Amino acid sequence: MKTLTAKEEEIMGFFWEKGPMFVKQLVELYDEPRPHFNTLSTIVRGLEEKGYLSHTAFGNTYQYYATVSRDDFSRRTLRGVISKYFNNSYLGAVSSLVKEEDISLKELKELIRQVEEGEQEKPQ
Repeated sequence: MKTLTAKEEEIMGFFWEKGPMFVKQLVELYDEPRPHFNTLSTIVRGLEEKGYLSHTAFGNTYQYYATVSRDDFSRRTLRGVISKYFNNSYLGAVSSLVKEEDISLKELKELIRQVEEGEQEKPQ
């Protein structure tokens, strides 16, 4: 799936939070000065081309809705970061977080517990 610009990700956040919307409704979610309708319409159509949104036609207007969940997007984004910056090493990513973010021993133990529980649930 194609990556998103910061503005596209912001707009997807509105769809994930609010659900299906018309572009006019999307415009109203912004504080003044609001982006122009045509600007948001262009971005929304681009998100549809990228596979993140789809639409239902209502006469001459479209109601758009997310086709990718926030969780799926987060997982794909994380995989991309780990691939690009950690040579596909999840251990490298976690090690970096431990070093840079002061993850506590308690948090690490909780992570290990979750991994162990996940392993037990997988069919052998």
